[in-house]
Amino acid sequence: MYYIFPIILIVASNVFYNICSKSTPQNANPFASLLVTYLTAAAATCIFLIIDCVGKGISCVTQFKNINWTGFVLGIAIIGLEVGYIQAYRAGWNISMGSLIANIFLAVILVIVGVLFYKEQIKLQQIIGIVLCIVGLIFISKK
Repeated sequence: MYYIFPIILIVASNVFYNICSKSTPQNANPFASLLVTYLTAAAATCIFLIIDCVGKGISCVTQFKNINWTGFVLGIAIIGLEVGYIQAYRAGWNISMGSLIANIFLAVILVIVGVLFYKEQIKLQQIIGIVLCIVGLIFISKK
């Protein structure tokens, strides 16, 4: 379960993420909506941090010493991700196709990033899978 739980969490969170992005009212400013989102996320994260630190008997304040540039860049990337989804759905993308197409492109790009920057190995069956994803992308994007 230790190995599977993170994937279940990602999938479940992504389902709610896309439903919420698609359901954001057309007349709501996306940045006002995201401000509420981030305030909610900040409050929940603070609570989880405190619970985690108390459970481990460590100081919450000292946990910030190990933070580097990634926390800041991730914050900016999340804004791009969320605004992108809200705008894609407002532009008329279906919830089923918008996320699927974006994630196929994402998966293919991350395979390339994994090979080039993280020295991950790619096997023939994975290359075949990538080609099938691209072919599938062509099929599902045709009207």
